[in-house]
Amino acid sequence: MAALLLLPACQAAPSPATTDRAPFAQEVVDLRAHVLAYTDALDPDDDYGPPDPETRRRLARGVGLVLDGRPREAAGPLGDAGFRLTRLTDSATGHKYDEIAAAGRGDAEQWGRLYLHAGVTPRWSVQVPHPVSDRDTENLGVRLLESGRAGALVLAGAHRGAGGEGAADVAHREDSAFHTVVLQLQERGVPGLQLHGFASGGDRPYEAVVSTGRGQTALPELTALADRLDADGLRVCRGWAARCPLEGTGNVQGRAAERQHTAFVHLELDRDSRRAGEPEGEAVRQNLRELLSGWADA
Repeated sequence: MAALLLLPACQAAPSPATTDRAPFAQEVVDLRAHVLAYTDALDPDDDYGPPDPETRRRLARGVGLVLDGRPREAAGPLGDAGFRLTRLTDSATGHKYDEIAAAGRGDAEQWGRLYLHAGVTPRWSVQVPHPVSDRDTENLGVRLLESGRAGALVLAGAHRGAGGEGAADVAHREDSAFHTVVLQLQERGVPGLQLHGFASGGDRPYEAVVSTGRGQTALPELTALADRLDADGLRVCRGWAARCPLEGTGNVQGRAAERQHTAFVHLELDRDSRRAGEPEGEAVRQNLRELLSGWADA
């Protein structure tokens, strides 16, 4: 999974630790179109193989250096892992983002991307482990990045079905680049919101399932999120108060967050609740923006 990193410099005051973020390449792109062009190409019939342990170690080192405001030192380990750092300017808004993505064609293209708002230390992350497979989670993820500040978007680079036998199901595997990147954020205390999608049915009479992936554990901000979604007319199953389907108790990023004592929100949404332009989808996006803004201000 290739990683990519984005941060908008004009949306938050620069941190002393990150004012020297000077990537080695610069591009002007339509950010949303740039990200969605990458995910639109994902196919369940694609081959997929995870990075080997040494590649994950190099990627972790490079991502960690970028997060710590040392991008020049990151070039070596990122390059050795098949990635590069690029400063992107969004042509629609002028906001700047840093992207960690594959340096060229090859295996790293299917390992994902990391985006950071440029010039600031991330205070939250949005994680999209199943783009296209959980349709529109990729769109919701990039929209949250665009509308927020001091955040990161971690994006898987393969369809969940790629490679067969769960090989690319990065929410349940610790050998992925996606997990490697999330760990670097968690080790620095960055809370995460992980987006998933489901099809409603008789055993799932909800629009949203909200949990921490840890059974009866609840966070104050999570309780507030569920209450706001309820107030906007969505049927919400709360994983800490009821037996909900799709609570994410097997999610490896959630388990890692528990070990790191870092906040983690596992959010399952039905189709309309994650789709841009639908009333439910817009209500969800506004409420998630409020969650992320609270983390940014904490």
